[in-house]
Amino acid sequence: MISANASTQGTDGILLVDKAPGITSHDVVDRFRRRTKIKKVGHTGTLDPLATGLLMLCVGRTTRLQSYLMGMGKTYEGEIQFGWATDSYDGTGVPASEPNPVDVSKIDFPALVVPFTGELDQMPPQFSAKKVGGVRAYEAARKGETVALTTKRVTVHEFSILGVEGSVVRFRVRSSAGTYVRSLAHELGIAAGVPAHLKSLRRTAIGTFSAADAIPFDRMREASIDEILAPPHFQTLDEIDLPLQKLRVDFSQEKKLLQGQSVIMMPALPVARGELVALGNPRDQLVAIAEVVNVLREGGPVEVKPKVVLKKSEE
Repeated sequence: MISANASTQGTDGILLVDKAPGITSHDVVDRFRRRTKIKKVGHTGTLDPLATGLLMLCVGRTTRLQSYLMGMGKTYEGEIQFGWATDSYDGTGVPASEPNPVDVSKIDFPALVVPFTGELDQMPPQFSAKKVGGVRAYEAARKGETVALTTKRVTVHEFSILGVEGSVVRFRVRSSAGTYVRSLAHELGIAAGVPAHLKSLRRTAIGTFSAADAIPFDRMREASIDEILAPPHFQTLDEIDLPLQKLRVDFSQEKKLLQGQSVIMMPALPVARGELVALGNPRDQLVAIAEVVNVLREGGPVEVKPKVVLKKSEE
């Protein structure tokens, strides 16, 4: 019988997991590690314990892509409870006043959300994982202390109201990475003149990756290794649809890239200096993520230098 260690040796790719409520993102990573015996695993963006939905795990060499995948936009759907705010801006926090559900069905929410779209300077919640002086804000908040947080520029591409039922508003948000949806819920309450907090949240997509393709967290307890590492929820390193222009290199260029050297090539579409591209070889194997370090002439060849090498030199 093949052991999990043997059957997963050399496994590199992305696993899409549908996170259950009440657990942390690290709990998902830990479950995967214990189930598959694969140690090199990370995720591309934390979901609060309250939240459910898509969590993307990077496995093996794909962990080298984490910083790039973390920058992909996110899509969420959820509910905002009106009538009281909480210290954490969500349902896990301490109410700032006596809970008092208020009927908000007459409020023009589509008009109210307009100022919350586009580029925003958003203040992270005190109960957040933001580090200040090496201390996470939520650790200080639990002690009754506050830390001096600074605003962060985020982009909200869409803030749609899906329905209003009594004191609860259903919504969808498409935003840049790092956007705090519970802050949007809290601030919408201020704009409406009725205190509010985030009641529920589900991440439905990360870039082009969908929660509809994810394996439910609970299934990872019973599923076989082969079932866990199967499409559509698992995509190998060479199958990942990166949000970068893909360029083809020949085997001589590949050898140079694996040694950290730059190469000259002709892009299919115009690229600018500093832009990142994905480089694949004639076997459709992903070789590296590279930066355009020089544009030799407009519309002509460019020089690219590898930033992350993804292929083993002995392959």
